[in-house]
Amino acid sequence: MESPVRSRAASSAPEVQPVHPLPTVVQRAESRHVLALLRRAGRAIVHAPQFGLVAVLLLGGAALTVAAGSHTDPISGATVNNFLNKYTLIQMATDASAFAIMGVGATIVIIAGAIDLSVGAVYAIAGVTMASVLRAAGPMSPTATVLLGLVTALGVGLACGLANGLMVIGLGVHSFIITLGTMWIFRGIAFVASRAESILVPPALTNVAKASLGLGTAVDPVPLLLTLAVTALGSIYLTRTVMGRHVFAVGGNPEACRFSGLSVRRIQLGVFVVSGLAAGLAAFLGASYYGSASSSDANGYELYVIAAAVVGGASLMGGKGSAVNATLGALLIVLIRQAIRTLHLDQNYEWIIIGTAMILAVVLDQGSTRLLAWRLARRRETRSQ
Repeated sequence: MESPVRSRAASSAPEVQPVHPLPTVVQRAESRHVLALLRRAGRAIVHAPQFGLVAVLLLGGAALTVAAGSHTDPISGATVNNFLNKYTLIQMATDASAFAIMGVGATIVIIAGAIDLSVGAVYAIAGVTMASVLRAAGPMSPTATVLLGLVTALGVGLACGLANGLMVIGLGVHSFIITLGTMWIFRGIAFVASRAESILVPPALTNVAKASLGLGTAVDPVPLLLTLAVTALGSIYLTRTVMGRHVFAVGGNPEACRFSGLSVRRIQLGVFVVSGLAAGLAAFLGASYYGSASSSDANGYELYVIAAAVVGGASLMGGKGSAVNATLGALLIVLIRQAIRTLHLDQNYEWIIIGTAMILAVVLDQGSTRLLAWRLARRRETRSQ
């Protein structure tokens, strides 16, 4: 039998703490590898073409969230920020959808070294034609109505883009002049065809454009999803296809492309067709969402679209641009408009701010181009020595 004294001594003995081994060489190597990966990821994020725009959008959104204040929801009683709530954000995405969709098409034209000023007029004539065709067709099934409207809007957009491209390459006149003229022609045709009336579209189209997709009756995510889809397609076209690389090549050096055997005329025609299709799709979405189409729709949108492309980094000299950046540029413009509304500022400041942002974007783009050229020249001098 164990002695009570020995048992008492054993119970009062201090517990021996386990000694943890020092990090092994393998663990240290793994930690270094993880840090290297994090540094590499950080550099990739900072040097990404979208980093600047995303940073500006986040900073602007944070500042607007603080300055906007909040209110009490009369239904739930919860405190809701006047800017940072799902209804305002979805509405901003809806407002930006037309600019972004047409901005992707306009960016492709700008990358090719041209410009399209007729996108707003193409939007108007495509919407008016679609509404007129649907009114003449009479009652149909919802699926047939949506398909007929979509095909009509895209068909008109394609025809307008084809007309722009054929005149640019056939007449040998700069795209600025051609599309400035067609901007008035297309809108005039829409005005005459509609007799300056607003033509209603069937409810089937509105039901599709305003489908809640299970997110609540006050939220309409379809314009946002369509914008993301067009942005993704535009990005894949420009970065992952041979045709997209040809667009950059023509915008960068058309003469070299001719000597290398590329059909510069065909590529220029193609970019105007893409721009027309984008405007037709935006017209389908806009007329369906708002329930009507008129000849005054998208009046002045060409300025917003070009501003979105330029703010997004597209160079008016050609050879540079991004579909993703065009969408971010459209979001930045809509953020500026929303800030003016939320803060109850004078609406006339919108034009001043957007114009200033556009000039700054061009100046910064030219400055970065000169800096890159200077760095390349210094590197060549260093290697030659």
